[in-house]
Amino acid sequence: MTPTQNLPRLGAIALAVALATGLAACNKNDDRTAGQKLDAGIAKTEQAAQDVQAKAAEAARDAKVAASEAAADTKAATKEAGAEIRQEAREAKAEVSAAAERVGDLASDAATTAAVKTKLLADSELSGLQINVDTKDHVVTLTGPAPNASAKARAETIALAVSGVKSVNNNLTVN
Repeated sequence: MTPTQNLPRLGAIALAVALATGLAACNKNDDRTAGQKLDAGIAKTEQAAQDVQAKAAEAARDAKVAASEAAADTKAATKEAGAEIRQEAREAKAEVSAAAERVGDLASDAATTAAVKTKLLADSELSGLQINVDTKDHVVTLTGPAPNASAKARAETIALAVSGVKSVNNNLTVN
């Protein structure tokens, strides 16, 4: 054999001698045989593996509990958010209803104003073009000139005859 071929063999022998020396130096008072020491090392390794396995199982249980708590927290937060959304929807519905009612009242007031104005224009003695008619909350206000007291009273009667009119503020002035 050449010296190059002997290098791996010599390295293995040197390693074995170093390990044996290390083992001998570690515990000079140990009367156990190498096999007994090896068995003790294997037992320690098996015990360490069992300890690691137990710790891993405990960590898995802890993770499962944490995940369960997080799921419960998420469910509670979702339920709370749903309740808030439903409340906001109820409030929005109420606001829309109120706005629709106001629009309906405005439309109704506008229709009342138009109906009163039309009836005043049809009266030959009243000058419907010169009489201003305003309606708010079904209360009609008349302003402008009236030729006489009976025409002023008739204007009020005409306004009261329109459907939906609750009352009339007759502010017509007799010329």
